[in-house]
Amino acid sequence: MRIVVLVSGTGSNLQAVIDAVASGSLDVEIAAVGADRQGTYGIERSAAAGLETFVVNFKDYPVRADWDAALLDAVAVHQPDYVISSGFMRIVAPSFIDAFAGRYVNTHPALLPAFPGAHGVRDALAYGVKVTGCTVHFADAGVDTGPIIAQTPVAVLDGDTEETLHERIKVAERELLIQVLGELSRA
Repeated sequence: MRIVVLVSGTGSNLQAVIDAVASGSLDVEIAAVGADRQGTYGIERSAAAGLETFVVNFKDYPVRADWDAALLDAVAVHQPDYVISSGFMRIVAPSFIDAFAGRYVNTHPALLPAFPGAHGVRDALAYGVKVTGCTVHFADAGVDTGPIIAQTPVAVLDGDTEETLHERIKVAERELLIQVLGELSRA
């Protein structure tokens, strides 16, 4: 199974995938890793692992539709079976969703449909939930609204800050992503 992974930041989920592939516990090929901006640690991690990388810098495109088209082209050239949005902080165009319909997988640090969007951890804390978690789902044209593949609960502890809770969610998210990718590769 060929995947392209999209990142916007440090790529900690990506590193878990790289490590699982390297250890032989995950039977996927990381065809490429892409980012939406220059200087991401996720791209540095990928290059260090010998993976092909690309950057479609959002700021280089004054017209959003041009960035959307460039991202689609940059991913499609790798002919992935699945595209993994792992900490990729851009909403993609409907044309991207259509091109990878049922094959665009997203991770989210909350138990969807609760707390969608860019601030799932902060929103869960503000609401006062006792349990939150992470979700892996198929992305659609909405914001964190696609069909859920799998979820893992994470308890909210007394005294949790956004940072401490998010770190525990990231641990669960990495494990869940590896599990889901394994299941998809065997399907």
